[in-house]
Amino acid sequence: MFGIHDLTLFIISGFLLNVMPGPDSLLIMSKSASHGWRAGSIASLGIGSGVFVHVLAAALGLSAILASSSTAFTVVKYIGAAYLAYIGVVALLQKSKTNSAAASQEKSLLTAPLSMRAVYWQGFLSNALNPKVALFFLAFVPQFINHDASSKALAFIILGLIFNFNSMLWCHFLAVSTSLASKRLKVSHTVSFWLNKMIGTLFIALGMKLALAAKN
Repeated sequence: MFGIHDLTLFIISGFLLNVMPGPDSLLIMSKSASHGWRAGSIASLGIGSGVFVHVLAAALGLSAILASSSTAFTVVKYIGAAYLAYIGVVALLQKSKTNSAAASQEKSLLTAPLSMRAVYWQGFLSNALNPKVALFFLAFVPQFINHDASSKALAFIILGLIFNFNSMLWCHFLAVSTSLASKRLKVSHTVSFWLNKMIGTLFIALGMKLALAAKN
């Protein structure tokens, strides 16, 4: 249908790719561990929206510009790297809550619409500004579309929707499971403080890795 072939293989491959750890998984886990599963799920929705951007861009041929233009790839790459580093710096500067009043304040901030909006956009931008994701869709999805398909763009979008749906299932599972594990472990304020430092360092490292990445 629509020139799509080996759909089962596509779904299995996509699932395995989603399970592999990366910036998206790290962001979801960090938000879920520190702010609860809702924050992790909202970050997941932001990431899913970012995936839609890449799917539509690839279907319309915009990702081909990133693949063919070194300048375009470099500009987007540095913007994405800077944003990942920014997330890392924010995590490094975040202070541990040391009393119940501070914990209540954190809870009120968590339920504020602006806070959740910020979490969503953090997930969206961390994914949408990663040119490696755009090139991934450009390289991976066409392998499951017939060369003589009447509408390759439509087939691409359908496969992108399937990939994103499966991705959201995994991301929300990751958000809930991380939150539950965090509650059971009852992470202390000291551990939470150093966990933020570690997560911040990892995001800065990911930003540096993206900045140094070649287009391939």
